[in-house]
Amino acid sequence: MPVSADEFPLHQAPLSFARAASSDRNFYDRWYFNAHDRTGDVYLITGAGVYPNLGVRDAFALVRQGDKQWSLRCSDALEDRDTDFAVGPYRIEIQQPLQRIRLICDADQTHVDEGAAIGFDLTWEGSFPALDEQRHLMLSGKRPILDAQRFAQLGSWSGTLRVDGAEHVIEPEVWMGSRDRSWGIRPVGEAEPPGRAADEPLEGFWWLYVPLRFDDFAVVVICQEQPDGHRTLNDAGRVFADGRVEQLGWPEVEVRYQPGTRIPTGATIGLQPRNGPAVTLEVDSRGYIPLHIGGGYGGDQTWAHGSWRGRKWVEGAVHDLTDPAIAGFIPFGVIDHVGRARWDDGSGDTREGWGLFEHGTFGRHDPSGFADWGSVSP
Repeated sequence: MPVSADEFPLHQAPLSFARAASSDRNFYDRWYFNAHDRTGDVYLITGAGVYPNLGVRDAFALVRQGDKQWSLRCSDALEDRDTDFAVGPYRIEIQQPLQRIRLICDADQTHVDEGAAIGFDLTWEGSFPALDEQRHLMLSGKRPILDAQRFAQLGSWSGTLRVDGAEHVIEPEVWMGSRDRSWGIRPVGEAEPPGRAADEPLEGFWWLYVPLRFDDFAVVVICQEQPDGHRTLNDAGRVFADGRVEQLGWPEVEVRYQPGTRIPTGATIGLQPRNGPAVTLEVDSRGYIPLHIGGGYGGDQTWAHGSWRGRKWVEGAVHDLTDPAIAGFIPFGVIDHVGRARWDDGSGDTREGWGLFEHGTFGRHDPSGFADWGSVSP
């Protein structure tokens, strides 16, 4: 039977939108958003996805205030792929593609457990055009375990955010963030049998993703490296309000960490526009959310995106990030920071920017001086 999305002239394969063009169980299609007031005092990360070959749709929201982190997870069967998205108390409305999106969550009004005390009615407005990123490919042996396309955008928020009984008025002059859309192949759902990887496990992982908004342009920097420092993904671009895109060369990156940890405090990123002077981008953390503490990303011990939890499943939790059992686990996943940035091209006219400073490193990474999974910054 056709599904509602089949009414739109968007097909790229002789298939209904009820099916993905790939038969890989790990095919996914996902949104990601973050919102902050540039202080890090209240920080929201939320997203949603569909997994056609697993028959699942889900969504999550994470809010950090102080040392507490609330997490909300919703999941249900995927029966139809539509131009709008809903699962349980969570909805996404595409009001203007690539520009205006409304997110609605009523979990705090419809569910009584403390962890589900998150609600919002938020509208995203893009401040700059969305920027295509390079296709992202990651192999395990010869098999692609990640083969995805993504675009990113910087923008602002308006509306209301509710957490733990308190309501925050979200004004676009103050609240900003970044978002991305990605689709393709990545590990989702229940874990697959490890096979050979059980005897030859991953030695290490190093990842940097920095989308930033300045007054008259936005910047997106992405790097991924193997344990020996060989870079497998390298992308840096600047997008202007009129849609012009400028490549920024090969980023030279130095990440700073809290002593005795792998939790970053900031980074220095060297960029080289083709027709201009070299740029130094200084990024500092104003607070963070670990995506693998209740958010379903890699390393989360409570749930994984795309996993089957039955129909109409909603669950919440509150995490004390100072609890030694949780604090010790934070470095073993990707961490999303509120990033304050300074753009310096040597002309004396420095620019202040804000956005996402996302970093994760675990296991061996020779350029950072991390020899194994137990290594930390001096």
